[in-house]
Amino acid sequence: MKPLDDAPPPLPSRPASLSGRDVPVNLAQWCVALARPSRAPVPPFPKGAVAGIVIMLGAVVAAMFLLDAPAVEWARHLPRGVVDAFEQITNAGLSGWYLVPSGVIVLLLAALASPALPRFTRGVLAALAARCGFFFLAIGVPGLVTTFFKHVLGRARPYVEPAGHPFTFIGFSLDSNYASLPSGHGTTAASVAVAIGALFPRTRWIMWLYVLTIMFSRIVLMSHHPSDVFAGALVGALFAALVRRWFAARCLVFSPRDLSPFPGPSLRRIGAALRRAFGS
Repeated sequence: MKPLDDAPPPLPSRPASLSGRDVPVNLAQWCVALARPSRAPVPPFPKGAVAGIVIMLGAVVAAMFLLDAPAVEWARHLPRGVVDAFEQITNAGLSGWYLVPSGVIVLLLAALASPALPRFTRGVLAALAARCGFFFLAIGVPGLVTTFFKHVLGRARPYVEPAGHPFTFIGFSLDSNYASLPSGHGTTAASVAVAIGALFPRTRWIMWLYVLTIMFSRIVLMSHHPSDVFAGALVGALFAALVRRWFAARCLVFSPRDLSPFPGPSLRRIGAALRRAFGS
């Protein structure tokens, strides 16, 4: 959403209340805003980004032939303590940690955004909903793409016999043992990094350390080959970037000129809006 002006908000004439009656209406309005035609052109993908995609695709193919089998053999001989530690670390790559809170917040904001509220308050709630909606879709859309390819390709996980063979595929399988390519954790980690980095650019280097840690954990646990996590990171980063561009083209959250985030409402404004929404 575009930045709000600095004028102090007027007090509501009467307190608003939390009601589920407004949820479908608000969600429908927000979906219409998201689905409307593009309002402004966005810059094309930079040449460096296109080159990065090509390099990552090459890395996926090269890893299948050069890294996957040795990585499985290496992971098989790791100390039990190392494996146990990474079993805890890898949970940070579960998409539910990000989709559930952001989805719940969007629903809560849809319940709070009553027409009885002042325009300022509804604007703050809508701005928050747009940011949470972007975060949800930037993680959910890549996750759906990865799930589709997982079951279409049907690549065996490293622990499936013959153990570590990198070219065992059973196409169109719903068996989770044959859902190795791309890595879901790798997809989630990369999409989270892109989404948070887009909203808070100063966090990007920290977020990519997080991505590398999650990718490494999947190899340690023999849940994925290196090529799987490379492919997952590519899907996550690419489709999260596409979601960002979709929002920017509709002047939501990001500027269509350079994809930078619009200034969001301050904590003071958010607090004031929530107090009015809850009728305090």
